[in-house]
Amino acid sequence: MTNSLQELQSLGQSVWFDNIRRGFIKSGELQRLIDMGVSGLTSNPSIFEKAITGSADYDDALMRLAAAGGSATEIFEGLAIEDIRDAADLLLPVYERTAGGDGFASIEVSPHLARDAAGTVAEARRLHSELGRPNVMIKVPATPEGIPAIRALIGEGINVNVTLIFSLDAYARVRDAYIGGLEDLAQAGGNPADVASVASFFVSRVDSAIDGRLEGLGGAGEGASDLDGLMGKAAIANAKVAYRDFRREFASDRFAPLQGKGARVQRPLWASTSTKNPEYSDVLYVDTLIGRDTVNTMPDVTLTAFLEHGNPAADTIEQDIDDAARTLEALEDAGISLRQVTDGLLADGVKAFADSYDTLIANIEDKRARLAGRVGEVSAELGGCELQVDAAIARLERDDVMRRIWERDHTVWKPDPTEIADRLGWLTTHGDMREQVAGLRAFADEIRGEGYADVVVLGMGGSSLGAEALARLFGRAAGYPRLRALDSTVPEAVRALADDIDCAKTLFVVASKSGSTIEPNMFYKHFRGLVECAVGADAAGRNFVAICDAGTALEALAEADGFRRAFINPSDIGGRYSVQSLFGLAPAALAGIDVGALLDSVGAMSRACGADAAARDNPGAWLGAAMGALAAARRDKLTIITTPSLSGFGLWAEQLLAESTGKEGKGIVPVTGEPSYDVDAIGDDRLFVYARLAGDDAARTDAYADALAAAGAPIMRIAIADKHQIGGEFFRWEFATAVAGAVIGVNPFDQPDVQSAKDITARLLADYEAGGAPPALGAKGSLGELLAAATTGDYLAITAFVEPTAEFEDAIGRLRRQVVSRHGIATTLGYGPRYLHSTGQIHKGGAKNGLHLQLTQARADDVAIPGERFTFGLLADAQAKGDLDALAAQGRRVASVVIEGDAAAAADALAREVGS
Repeated sequence: MTNSLQELQSLGQSVWFDNIRRGFIKSGELQRLIDMGVSGLTSNPSIFEKAITGSADYDDALMRLAAAGGSATEIFEGLAIEDIRDAADLLLPVYERTAGGDGFASIEVSPHLARDAAGTVAEARRLHSELGRPNVMIKVPATPEGIPAIRALIGEGINVNVTLIFSLDAYARVRDAYIGGLEDLAQAGGNPADVASVASFFVSRVDSAIDGRLEGLGGAGEGASDLDGLMGKAAIANAKVAYRDFRREFASDRFAPLQGKGARVQRPLWASTSTKNPEYSDVLYVDTLIGRDTVNTMPDVTLTAFLEHGNPAADTIEQDIDDAARTLEALEDAGISLRQVTDGLLADGVKAFADSYDTLIANIEDKRARLAGRVGEVSAELGGCELQVDAAIARLERDDVMRRIWERDHTVWKPDPTEIADRLGWLTTHGDMREQVAGLRAFADEIRGEGYADVVVLGMGGSSLGAEALARLFGRAAGYPRLRALDSTVPEAVRALADDIDCAKTLFVVASKSGSTIEPNMFYKHFRGLVECAVGADAAGRNFVAICDAGTALEALAEADGFRRAFINPSDIGGRYSVQSLFGLAPAALAGIDVGALLDSVGAMSRACGADAAARDNPGAWLGAAMGALAAARRDKLTIITTPSLSGFGLWAEQLLAESTGKEGKGIVPVTGEPSYDVDAIGDDRLFVYARLAGDDAARTDAYADALAAAGAPIMRIAIADKHQIGGEFFRWEFATAVAGAVIGVNPFDQPDVQSAKDITARLLADYEAGGAPPALGAKGSLGELLAAATTGDYLAITAFVEPTAEFEDAIGRLRRQVVSRHGIATTLGYGPRYLHSTGQIHKGGAKNGLHLQLTQARADDVAIPGERFTFGLLADAQAKGDLDALAAQGRRVASVVIEGDAAAAADALAREVGS
């Protein structure tokens, strides 16, 4: 059976593919399309920019060319020439079968030569020579300077694809240049049969421009309905009249002698055929422009759509040509100058290609620097889930989600802009942060010079997890303070930190976006008292730094209490998206981490995730589509495996994912720090991501990842070659989480269910301060009863208000292993109160598939908070009870265990209970 492309061939129209990418060529996909009926390929700077900088296909070749000393421009040209040669070789059988009439691959001269006729001719000659293939066309724009270049090149026997034709007048000059070039070639003794050309007439951009003007002229007044009738008609009418002119020109007495010598007509090529207006058919500019001796060059989305539901009817281009001419006249009568519109489109097209070219060159420079460490490469074995991911990507591309995200269009997620429009600063903050690098380094040198031994971030959730991830990854730099983070109100944890530092030689960073978060405010009161005891009340302020938004209570406190400095962060960044802002960079700089290198990595990943990158080639969008699509397909447990140095990254990503997606009964449940298991015990509700840092001890995690893949579990592997590339990973995962929110259908920037536990905690504390009893903790149910209710797709969430110690985590690991082995469900571990600001959102707002085991500990020794009636122990108990009550109010399945004595021993007892 013939397909739609082959039916077009039988009607005299060729289909060319308007895209190129090395993986597409090497994988056999281009050959598959050729077998289906595609008979040519076109490229331009925008296409190459997406291909080279938005994928890893070119990385090896790029670095090879860079090692040979090539500039970014030379690197691009080397990559592009290799691709066009390979594509031309695949198309050569078509070229030979059609005796040189089809089977061409096109490459464009530099867009910066659009106004330089001599430069265009010289570069076209060079490209033609270097490519060395008979079936290559050199693309030359139809600018006034391009017209004589076209004639000169045709006269030398060089195939030309004339691009950026919008107007009938420009098309007439293009035809004249082609025929004149053939005449020159024949007069010089050449063979006109040896040269071919197409005239690329751009279509959908004309409708976009004209429709916008029609909307501006429309309204309820007289003639409004007539204007409505012209919507979406200009481009097709323009093309039909152009085709009429083509038929006349190449049936003329002037062309006849050349045709007698074997010369070919210069076929019209319909370009820009993807439909821009979603109200129009996605194959509008294919179905209506079918005609003999024409080419339609289609991007992948249009090609796929036409194969699915196109209508290859005969010679639609010649239908209603008189009506087409009247449409153009009606537009002029309405006051719309086609000449003005098409002149503007030509200027815009030249500029757009030049801008894409410049972006491409700049991104090659960045990518060359970034690839010095072979960073962030992703491979995926999706275990049969490819269709769900492909469908999600297709929806993202159909709805133009990448561009809309970068334009900060809140409707990507919700109709209401609340907590979206003012939460997208993370997209571009790395650019502003570059201006802060010198100041941050100077401040870090100041602190180091004064002999500080430690920097302690007093924060909670997003304000501290980025710093903690960086501290775990980089460790202590020689000569710089050690970086720590405190985000636990459990008195044992507060005391353990205080005992491990010299408060006189510690810089405390009080980090809070709002300045009203209770935990960092209580931490400040406690450590301010200790510092005052160590250095005196008058000098104590110099041991404190604030990071907050402008106009907050924390900014005022920093001023009133004589803080050494207050870093004011951009207010349009939410806490969990703030690591590449001052919340992450200031602590990192103080610890001697190269924040400039971190930002370079963020910038490179940001560009790779840019608005122009197709979703399937966009590293953040692809990850987000996969996470969201698989969560919607009930693989909602995203299990993050890391090599040892990246353990903190897992904690950071856990909050990002849980707090961003867990709402409206949906969400992605992040699973981090999980022990490895017998893969046969793992359920089919999982997606695994393995982040691997080069140089880490990875033997165990490599083997586990291989076993998962062999068992058919979907797994993505991210290879990180250099520690500083974590900056790019932060951005990739932020972008991916935003995309996943769009796929799932939630707002990834709010946290509506976090407040419920906070409100109960505040009420309990207020009752106590008013003379009431302290919060009463007691056992509720049992772990056995909780697990007895487990069903397929559930997970066990262990929330522990205990001091994080290695012994406790080892014991909890044994408990988690027993739960998975016996019940086949995923497990998570969150320390209170940190988890309240992260996974607490998905516990209450996500699907009701969580089994919530809360562990609290009887307090043998408490820690006071200066100026408060309540202690850290009482605060932790109030937070634990507040969370338990909030979960119960939401109808979640809960159990509570109060630990008497050693926490690790209690966890081991629970593991034995599950295993018995």
